[in-house]
Amino acid sequence: MKQDLQQIQAPIASEMADFEKKFRSFMQSKVKLLDHITQYIVRRKGKQMRPMFVFLSSGVSGGITEASYRGAALIELLHTATLVHDDVVDDANYRRGFFSINALWKNKIAVLVGDYLLSRGLLLSVENDDFDLLKIVSNAVREMSEGELLQISKARKLDITEDVYYTIIRQKTASLISSCCAVGAATAGATTEATEKMRLFGEKVGMAFQIKDDLFDYGEDVVGKPVGIDIKEKKMTLPLIYALNQASWLEKKKIIHMIRNGSENKKTVNQVIDFVKASGGLDYSQTIMNNFYEEALAILADFPESPYKSSLSALVTYTIARKK
Repeated sequence: MKQDLQQIQAPIASEMADFEKKFRSFMQSKVKLLDHITQYIVRRKGKQMRPMFVFLSSGVSGGITEASYRGAALIELLHTATLVHDDVVDDANYRRGFFSINALWKNKIAVLVGDYLLSRGLLLSVENDDFDLLKIVSNAVREMSEGELLQISKARKLDITEDVYYTIIRQKTASLISSCCAVGAATAGATTEATEKMRLFGEKVGMAFQIKDDLFDYGEDVVGKPVGIDIKEKKMTLPLIYALNQASWLEKKKIIHMIRNGSENKKTVNQVIDFVKASGGLDYSQTIMNNFYEEALAILADFPESPYKSSLSALVTYTIARKK
């Protein structure tokens, strides 16, 4: 898969290398401790899918500009800030196999670092008059917060419908990828119509991406997150929602009781997983994921052929074919 990403990145390889240098400079401060922590954050970067979506979307929409770098940096800064704060809220000690900021430097410093990253992103846009980009990304952060709170409120009652589930993943996950694609188009000078089309493309990709992530919870692939973690956290994802909709009233009541009262028990979690598999929850979710995937590619088909478009199409395929 690493080689696949390198091939996908080929048309924007130099831009990605330049972006890493620029991103480091955007994070610099006059405080030694802060610089030490931000350097740690940069060193443990993941696949860098978000900047890839920005640059490829820019390429497809007219060309990569200096504003594309600032747009990608804005998204990375704001998203990293939310992750740092999330780890504090969740009392998480690890992020992608590395120690979290709060685990190494305690909660107070982690919260302040998150605030700093947020302010750097905002200032980067304000100082360069990138108010259109700021509007796109700020809206995504609002959506992510609303989606997270909606999921928490529904987890208490375990009454998420399929429509509510789509709203949650659109806000929590798809909004960020859609903002990457909209920012890419906007920084390339695309029309309002083309920027909206690229935003919708990113939203479809994000929906497929999250459903793929939810399928990992049922042990279909060897992945970083433990099997059954969503069930333990009482998160109602599409495979489970579909399975419960197919069940009799009595069976549904029994499964919900098991999740509500026994989600910490490994045997109970495995019983719920078996119930979902037997009810066709995984097959149904796979079908819905593929539908979003096809819808994304149909939108992309309207853009002119180019190496950027080919790589963007391959990146969409990567998001649903990935093993982790």
